[in-house]
Amino acid sequence: MTATKSRHADRWAGFHRLMLEIPLRMDASMDDDLRQAISEQIHLVPYSEHWPLRFRQEAVRLSELFPGRFVAIEHIGSTAVPGMMAKPIIDLMAGLPSLTAADAVLDRLCQHGYTTSAAFNATLSDSRWLMRQSGGHRTHHLHLVVHHGGKWQATLAFRDVLRKNPPIAEEYLRLKQALATCHGSDREAYTQAKSDFIRRVCP
Repeated sequence: MTATKSRHADRWAGFHRLMLEIPLRMDASMDDDLRQAISEQIHLVPYSEHWPLRFRQEAVRLSELFPGRFVAIEHIGSTAVPGMMAKPIIDLMAGLPSLTAADAVLDRLCQHGYTTSAAFNATLSDSRWLMRQSGGHRTHHLHLVVHHGGKWQATLAFRDVLRKNPPIAEEYLRLKQALATCHGSDREAYTQAKSDFIRRVCP
């Protein structure tokens, strides 16, 4: 394993521990739901035509909460690829002028339904990550990145490859299905195992 891959694996290995240590901005009755969402098993479901609508609804909500703050908000991840089976979690990538601008909106996002971990975000050099959940199930992941930065461009490039190339999308789906079987209870291993495919498709 290269040093870069090792750092990536180490970062994700501590994810559950860091998330479980976060100060909760909600009443105690929600603690169990949040912990359940953090540890939720990976489960792929058939594509839903409701996913683009759910993205648009959340993108509008975020834009109204922070008028003029986000340069753009994109639908990313497998729920953004028509026909693709996916975890039923809407991934949004919001572009801001800088990570300093991203840090400035974290507290208010957490006052409006999101949860995050300062310790986990401190391990990320190019983004900030937040999660929404309902009833112990993840509903949204929000990735705050620098608009038109490397992370922004690489993420959109991979999404667009999957949208435009059905054979590659089918290969990716087969990989995800196999990984969900092997690593259904280990999100870190599931994510890490997909990284080689992503690097091959978008070097």
